[in-house]
This record gives sequence, structure tokens and C-alpha cells, in this order.
Amino acid sequence: MESVERHYGRGGILDSILRTLATIGKDLDKLVPADLAPVDEFHIRGREATVELANRASLAPGLSVLDVGCGLGGSVRYLAAERGCRATGVDLTAEYVEAAAALAKLVGLGDAVEFRQASALALPFADATFDVVWTEHVQMNIADKRAFYAELARVIVPGGRLVFHDVFQGEGGAPHFPVPWADESAISFLEPPDAVQQTLADVGLRVLDWEDKSVHSRIWFAGVLERSKASGPPPLGIHLLMGPTARTKIENIVRNLAERRVVVVQAVAEKPGV
Repeated sequence: MESVERHYGRGGILDSILRTLATIGKDLDKLVPADLAPVDEFHIRGREATVELANRASLAPGLSVLDVGCGLGGSVRYLAAERGCRATGVDLTAEYVEAAAALAKLVGLGDAVEFRQASALALPFADATFDVVWTEHVQMNIADKRAFYAELARVIVPGGRLVFHDVFQGEGGAPHFPVPWADESAISFLEPPDAVQQTLADVGLRVLDWEDKSVHSRIWFAGVLERSKASGPPPLGIHLLMGPTARTKIENIVRNLAERRVVVVQAVAEKPGV
């Protein structure tokens, strides 16, 4: 797990974001959650996918939601501010957790959300704590899928749901590296969708909704790449989180999606009631 944390924790992320916000004319004393949307949702299609996933799960005000692998906390803040959920985020990377809390405070949500550093394989919560567990682009770095999904299921209340947006192994062969979640294959653990569906069933979760979003994902990343080639990367964007190889990672993910070396899925699964 230390190698995964090193991959994501690049140092100076919060300072970089704040400097960029100031450079593009944002008043740091008057920030709103939307100001952070270009950078604080480190997953494919960003805020667009967050909104889509929340609609897919029919999230309603008052639900308790845990975001596992919350990164900089963009989805957590969206769920609290726009959906009225009681939202908590956990992430393995200490730098992300610290930045997430600081950004929440800056946009006036410091008391509305909570962030904790924790492994997805050992969540610091009692059984049946959350109505919904939400996760995006986390399991690719976890080898033991059964342990991962079992731990998520453990903290969901009976009748609650697991909601995810994730990258899986496609039928086109091993992916080209580096990619956003791994510079090399040593920390990338992809499984095909049918294997993941079986694992979900094995840990007692019943799939209610499953949609392949690979085409949407490829088009989105291709657009990011095209705009970058035309005018350079935007001042504020997920490239700030990917380091100096950001462009290569984006080129590879476009190629991997086009060649079906990876696939992207959104899904909802239910933990049966007692």
C-alpha cells in the first residue's frame, strides 16, 4: 500500500491548487465548491460523472454516504452541498485527506463533511454504518478484490447500496502504461467485469444496474487530449494530480479504451435486507 500512496501523494498538491486558483482570478476567501470541480474529482469525466452516478443511485437528502478513495474530496463535497447527504470520505493518501479537509473548509463545508485516512481494506467504521458506499477508480490498485468488496459490504446497512464508477480489464489485452492510476503494472490490478460481478455476488451484493461507459470515457479523454494539444492544458485540471507524465497517461488511456484494453463501468448493487 505504501507504493500506492507514493504514486498519488506527489507533495505540494494543495499549494499548487490554491496558487492556480489565485492565478485565474478566484478570491480564496469566497470560494464555492464549483470553483474546485475541474481538479478535485480525480476520475474519468469529473463532475459530469459524479452527477450521473448520484442520479443513477437516486441519492436523496439525509442519506449517510461513505466515499471510499475520496481523493481531494470533490464527490464528498458535491454530495453534501448538492444532494443533502451526510457525506464522509476516506483515502489511503494522507496528502489527499489533508487537502480535502482544507478545501472543504475554504468552501464553507468544513462542518458538513468528514475526511479520514484509512485503507479500503480496513475501514474505521462499525458494521452497517452507511446507507450508501460510493467508490470511483480505487479498486484498480487493490489486488484482493474479494477483501475490498467484502469490506465495503460490511459497512453498508441491510437494504443499502454500493455505487461505483470503475475501470476494469477489457478483452483487448494488458493496458499500456503509464496510466492515471499506475506508472507501471506493479500497482495495477485489473479484473474483467464478469469476474467482478461474481465477486460482488460472493460477498452478498446483488447488482441492480450495470452500464458500460467506455465509449463516453474515451470521447471525454480524447477531448481533453485534443484541447491540450491545441492550447495546452487548462490552468486548473486533473493534470495537476498526475505529475510530469500527465499527457502520456492521457494518451495511453485513450489508446487503452479504443483498443478495449480497459473498460469503464458505472453500477449499483444492493445489500439484501434482514
